[in-house]
This record gives sequence, C-alpha cells and structure tokens, in this order.
Amino acid sequence: MSMTIAVTGGNGKLGRTVVRTLRAEGHEVVNLDRQGARGSGFLTVETTDYGQVIDALAGVDERHGRVDAIVHLAAIPAPGILSDVATFHNNMLTSFNVFQAARKLGIKRIVYASSETVLGLPFDVPPPYIPVDEEYPARPESTYSLVKHLEEQLAIQLVRWDPELSVTALRFSNVMDPEDYAAFPSYDADPRLRKWNLWGYIDARDGAQAVSKALQTRGPGFEAFIIAAADTVMSRPNAELVADVFPGVEVTRELGEHDTMLSIEKARRMLGYEPQHSWRDTLTTDA
Repeated sequence: MSMTIAVTGGNGKLGRTVVRTLRAEGHEVVNLDRQGARGSGFLTVETTDYGQVIDALAGVDERHGRVDAIVHLAAIPAPGILSDVATFHNNMLTSFNVFQAARKLGIKRIVYASSETVLGLPFDVPPPYIPVDEEYPARPESTYSLVKHLEEQLAIQLVRWDPELSVTALRFSNVMDPEDYAAFPSYDADPRLRKWNLWGYIDARDGAQAVSKALQTRGPGFEAFIIAAADTVMSRPNAELVADVFPGVEVTRELGEHDTMLSIEKARRMLGYEPQHSWRDTLTTDA
C-alpha cells in the first residue's frame, strides 16, 4: 500500500538512500530538512521549531496533504560535532517536536533513528556479553547517546498514552556508502581501531530496507531493533578479535568467522530484515 511519508533529515547520509528507496517502492515522500535543492518533494523545515514541524506534517499548499507516516532521521548525527549542550538541545527538541506533532495530527506510524551508541559505545567499559542485543538496559556513554536513550523512553510513554500509536526505534550501526568500503582493509592492522562498536557497520541501502520493513510490518506499540550489516568490518576472524580485545567478556553463542557481533536476530525475526549488502562483495566486484 502506497503512503505519503515525511522523512526528516532526508538529505543526510542515510536519509538520501531512504528517500530514494521509499520513492522507488511507490510512496510519495516529503523530504523535510534544513538545507536542500528546491523541488522533488523537498521542504525546508527547522525541526527545532514546533510550529514549522506540525505545519509541514499537516500539509503545505499544493505540495502535499497530511502525511500517513513519519521517518524521523533529522539530528546532529554523532557525538563530538557540536558541544554537548547544543547536541542535547537540538536532538531532544527535534524528536519531541516530531513525536508531539504526530500525536496532535493523528499520525499513528513513526519509524525513527535511534543508535547503536545506547548499547554502551565506545565500549571502553566492555559489553556485558557478545554478541550484544536489545535485552540489556541502555548504557549511554555520551550526551548524544543519552539523548537517544531518552528518545526511546519518550516513545515508550507516548505509546502508553496512545495504544494505537506505533513507534519503532532503529538502532543503526555506523552508516556506510559503497565508496566508504575502500578503507575497510586498513582496519585489520589494529583491531582496536574499530572495537568501539564491535567492528560493526550498516550499508545505507540495508538501513533503508529496515525502514521500509518497519513501515510495512510494525503494529501499535514501541519496539527497538539493532540494525547492522550481517558481517563485521574486519577480515580477521571473530574469535581472534574477541580474544585480543575483549578476553574477559562472555560469548553467548557461536560467532561465526565474520558474523556481526551487533545481533540483528530480533530485526530478522520481527521485521523480516535481511542485509543484502557487504563491503566484501563490493571490493571483490571492484577488484
């Protein structure tokens, strides 16, 4: 079923691919961002301004009517880009504005970008077990991650207030485009270069797949899902990586040679998510 979908942050690294994917699937997509070229469903919106957010979602003149669903990706995308207070103010206010506007307008389907950072990144304190999953309490270690945790707590309460509301938090790993893969072989020299997220990543095309699956399959309520590639960024085998970097951490199941250590089993089971892209295939094709 085709929908009118608002994508906040649609000009970002993941957002561009999400917008393209949803349009290819036949949806009308309204791209809400601070900067971008006119046309092609783009609308300039300052997401920290509630009035602009609710007005854009309600419909703008002849451009579009009220949207059916929201994919919320707009944010300062990582720690250390702005000051802690600027990151907190921007990201927390933006998410509250989007969620609150959806509630006021009766929009019942929200899929948004949470983050792998709530798992305890950069794992200076080792994870409780490997592979990590959604079953242990959040461990934010930065202001950016703290906001992501608070956004999830906000969503949990909103769906309690409105049992018909569906909010899906996708805890995306480090987003990559195919042109980023040329750097991956260099990580093998020092396993600690990428230990901060258990050597994980997500191809933007698979990130967009997860968004699409969540829009299609999720019912009312809140759920959080880790979204990562099926493999690690490393050529070195998992057993060697864990023994070198996290020797005291419990390994709860067979890791495979290169299988992701950011468990995507819940997303596979509940969303039907299955990664289609690997850096290994890209570099083999380019060789």
